[in-house]
Amino acid sequence: MIYSSLLFIYGFLPLSLLVYYLMPRKAQTPALLAMSVIFCGLFGLRYLVFVSAYALINYGAAGLISRYRGKNEMASAVFAIGVSFDIISVFVFRTELFSPLRSAFGFPERFFPIGISFMALSAIGTLIDIYSGKEEADSDIVRFSLYFLFFPRLIMGPVLRYRSFVKVLESRRSELDEIGVGLTIFVKGLSKKVIAADTLYILYEAVRSTDVQDMSILTAWLGIIAYMLCLYFTLSGLSDMGIGAGYCFGMRMPQSFNYPLFSSRIRYFGAGWHIQTVQWMRRYVTKPLYSHFNGRIVRRLLFICVWAIFGFWYTFSLNGLMWGVFIGTAITIESRINRGKIIDSTGIIYTGIVVMMSGALLSGEDAVYSFRYLLAMAGSGSIADKFSFYLVKSYIVILLICMYASTNLFRNMMVRSGKNRIRIAFAAISPLVVLAALILCTALMMYSGDSGMILMKL
Repeated sequence: MIYSSLLFIYGFLPLSLLVYYLMPRKAQTPALLAMSVIFCGLFGLRYLVFVSAYALINYGAAGLISRYRGKNEMASAVFAIGVSFDIISVFVFRTELFSPLRSAFGFPERFFPIGISFMALSAIGTLIDIYSGKEEADSDIVRFSLYFLFFPRLIMGPVLRYRSFVKVLESRRSELDEIGVGLTIFVKGLSKKVIAADTLYILYEAVRSTDVQDMSILTAWLGIIAYMLCLYFTLSGLSDMGIGAGYCFGMRMPQSFNYPLFSSRIRYFGAGWHIQTVQWMRRYVTKPLYSHFNGRIVRRLLFICVWAIFGFWYTFSLNGLMWGVFIGTAITIESRINRGKIIDSTGIIYTGIVVMMSGALLSGEDAVYSFRYLLAMAGSGSIADKFSFYLVKSYIVILLICMYASTNLFRNMMVRSGKNRIRIAFAAISPLVVLAALILCTALMMYSGDSGMILMKL
C-alpha cells in the first residue's frame, strides 16, 4: 500500500486521523508509532520485522556510542559496526550481488524494503552526529523508532536530521487549518502521480517499445522528455503526498523538490532535486572531504565523485553512477564558464538540454542502451517519422500542460500579481479544484487499479 492507493486515501489515512485526534496530547506520539507499525505491517510481516529490527539496532548503537564516547575504543567500534550495518543493509536489498544471502535468510526473491535508502541515510547521519558530539542519543525509544517508521516520510523522505525531526514532532499543531492545508498538498501530489506521471509513463513505454537504432530524433526526445517529467511527477508527487499527510497530523516537514527541471542554471537543478538528500551528501560527505583537501582541482574532482555517489544511491547501478558523474561534471563546467550574467531564458534552454541528456543515462537498463539512446537524440536516425508525428498528435497537450506544471510560473504569477481580488478568488475556488482533482484521481484509480507504478526503486 502506497500513498496513491484507494485503501490509503479512503481507509488508512482517515482512520489514522480519527484515532490521532481522539487521543490526548501525551498519547499522540505513541499513537503515531502504532499507526506507522500498522502501515509497515500492510507491506508484509517480513517488512515489519525488518524495519522494526532496523530501528532497534540503530537505537542500541546510538545509545552505546553516546555512553562510551570519548572514554575508550568502544564508541568507535560500535560506530563502525552501526554504520557498516546500515550501508550493507542497503546493498543487500538493492543489488543482485547479495541475492544468495537474501535467500539464505528466507527473504523472497523480489523482497524490497520500501524506503530503505532513506532510512539508511537517516540512520548514518544520526550515528555520525552522535559520534562527533553534535547530538546526544535519545533515550525515548518511541520517538526514536518513530523517526524511522513514521509513515508520511517512510516512502519518499524527506531525509531529516534527528534533531530536526524531533523539532517538527514537538512543534506539531492540532488545528483544522493544518488538516485543510495537508489535504490540499496531498491531493496536489496525488494529481501529479495519477494524472501526470501515469499518463506520461504510457508515452515513455510507447517510445521504449521501438528499436533504439531505428528511432527518429523527435521520437527519442519525446521519450526522454516524458521520462524526466514522469520521474519528477512520480517522486515529487509521492513526496507531496507524504508531506501533506504529515501536515494533517500537524507536522510541517520541508519540501523535497523545488521545481528543478526547467531551472535557469544546472546548479539550480542540482539544488532543487531531492533537496534534503543533496544537503545530506553535502553535510556528511562533501564538507568532511573538503576539510582534508585544499587543492581546487582536487575539490572539483571530489565534487563530481560525490554526485556519482548520489547517482549510484538512486539506482544502485552503473547508469545511476554515470548520471551522477554527468550532472556533477556539468555543474563544475558551468561554474567555470558562467562567470558573466546570462539571460535566464538561455540558461533554461541549456539546462533543459543537459537534464534531458542525463535522463538518457538514468533511464537506460544498461550503459550500451543509454549511449545508443543518446546517439538517437543527437541524430543517428531520421529527424521524424510517422510514429513520432502520431505521438505528438496524441500527447502534445498533456506534455505542454505537464511542462508548465513542472515550473514555478503559476506560483510566481500569484505572488507578483499583487491583487487581493485574484488571491481571494483563487482561495475561494481552491476547495472545489481540490475536490474535482480528488474525484478525477479516484475515477482513474478505480478504472486502472491503484496507482502503484514507481518508476525508480528508492
